[in-house]
Amino acid sequence: MTTGKVIVVTVLAGALSIGTAIFGQRWLDLERMKSPSGVRGAGTLQSLPDFQLPDLTGRQIASSKWAGKVLVLNFWATWCPPCRRELPLFVEIQKLYGAADLQVVGIAVDAKDEVAGYLSQHPVNYPMLLGDTQAIELSRQLGDRLEGLPFTVIFDRFGKRMYSQLGEVTHSILQEQLAPLLPDHARVRTSTN
Repeated sequence: MTTGKVIVVTVLAGALSIGTAIFGQRWLDLERMKSPSGVRGAGTLQSLPDFQLPDLTGRQIASSKWAGKVLVLNFWATWCPPCRRELPLFVEIQKLYGAADLQVVGIAVDAKDEVAGYLSQHPVNYPMLLGDTQAIELSRQLGDRLEGLPFTVIFDRFGKRMYSQLGEVTHSILQEQLAPLLPDHARVRTSTN
């Protein structure tokens, strides 16, 4: 093969790769736009599955423990800067809406010692579970196709998946998604502001 042909093949292969990446990103964006609730992905679980994961003491905690509550699952890790930035937000959300039957649950996809050390410096007011490959598979089944962190999923009181987001969530996004699920408490919060 001549040098010219090698260059042409290399350029074409690079262009094809770039085109595939751009098309793939646009396809992901279209999938997000198709579903205003943020719930996406064919074959993605639409309700809270039964699962058990250990807490920091090693005790197995079942997802059924939070039946009847609005549930916010947050998959995170200590080595993930956006994950660490979100923790104070989830502490605030738990404090604001815990009395309205909202439960935030953290699932740390990380080593137990790392999580315990981090939480000793940055305590949270909600349950923290430890994840491994089972937790990664759970996040994938709930819509985290890229298996990235942070990943947050919101379920209504009946266990129906209402919203999911890969990447850092904001206060306004959480307020917007939780308000319809906690209407009485949200009304009280808005009337006092």
